[in-house]
Amino acid sequence: MDCLIRLATPPDAEAISRVIIDALRESNAEDYPAQVIAQVEQSFSPEAVLGLLGQRRVYVAIVDHQVVATASLDRDVVRSVFVAPSRQGAGIGRLLMKQIHAVALDEGIEWLRVPSSITAEGFYGGLGYQKVREHLHGAERTIIMQRRLAR
Repeated sequence: MDCLIRLATPPDAEAISRVIIDALRESNAEDYPAQVIAQVEQSFSPEAVLGLLGQRRVYVAIVDHQVVATASLDRDVVRSVFVAPSRQGAGIGRLLMKQIHAVALDEGIEWLRVPSSITAEGFYGGLGYQKVREHLHGAERTIIMQRRLAR
């Protein structure tokens, strides 16, 4: 599988939105009630994703000329890491995180934080992130994790 990781551009917004919403509905729905999934989906409409492109460094993973995953770096915080359900488990999320880590190191960032879903806690744990605390926003439970980057 050839996978290209690159910065996202405005024409990617629709595909990024679709990847995120599909992952929320198929993967995260096992750990969160429907109203939480619906609420989070609103933050990732194509229009909302366009806004995020101006606020964060957003990356996409491309396989067979299609966006299959996304992740972003917001200063020292990793955000919005999602892989299309049909591509989960193939190492694409790890490739995106490798890119995020490299960029953070280049920027002199020593520690990265990630607000993880319950669903992704094991993924981040496998990358060396450790749980710091939990945050509850209504019925949405987020696990705050961090990792020190090695030079």
